Amino acid sequence: MPRMTAHRTALAAAVTAPLLLWAAGPALAHGAPVDPASRVYACSPEGASTGTAACRAAVAANGGPFTAWDNLRVANVGGRDRQTIPDGRLCSGGLPAYKGLDLARADWPTTRLAPGARMTMRYASTIAHTGTFKLYLTKQGYDPRKPLTWSDLATQPFAQVTDPPLTGGAYRIGATLPADRTGPHVLFTVWQNTSTPDTYYSCSDVVFPAAGRAGASAPAATRGADPAPRTAAPSP
Repeated sequence: MPRMTAHRTALAAAVTAPLLLWAAGPALAHGAPVDPASRVYACSPEGASTGTAACRAAVAANGGPFTAWDNLRVANVGGRDRQTIPDGRLCSGGLPAYKGLDLARADWPTTRLAPGARMTMRYASTIAHTGTFKLYLTKQGYDPRKPLTWSDLATQPFAQVTDPPLTGGAYRIGATLPADRTGPHVLFTVWQNTSTPDTYYSCSDVVFPAAGRAGASAPAATRGADPAPRTAAPSP
């Protein structure tokens, strides 16, 4: 399993309930990746990175604690992700209430992964629902000091899973990582619900060791324990 490192610091967006309701609208499903930890979860009161410089900057950008970490969703996208979400605003889904997640920084906290290894994402679901998950990785040469754009991502997801198993409050999404990545990257996850009009977006910061440093028998990922996600405050 992935291991959170201090290689980069996690950046949080703080939101107030009225702003969330305005930005996201009603929905029946909520969730976000907790392993590898998404920025929105890592910097929430449920996460383990609230004291980092990046999280503090995001909270300052948004004006409050990031309690609704499971609510980063956009209605009526219908698979038109690249046409709907603007460049530079992928991590916030283009929502003003989550704008701190888009800060271009090289100090987000990361999860260490091994190139070409098998990983299992844990995507916490505070309200279970059905849908399809698409996992993208930034291309080699990605620079976290620049705003994340669609051109930074591979055109096709490296994994796509529909209705994965829900165990212990989280969907388990198995995938084989690309073998050609080194250094810092963003794992960008899109969850398109099937019985609501909502699509969820998230950025998980990860780091791949340079060739020869991972070791031939390196595990897919290792990480330290983090708090089990609790149910975030539901939105009407």
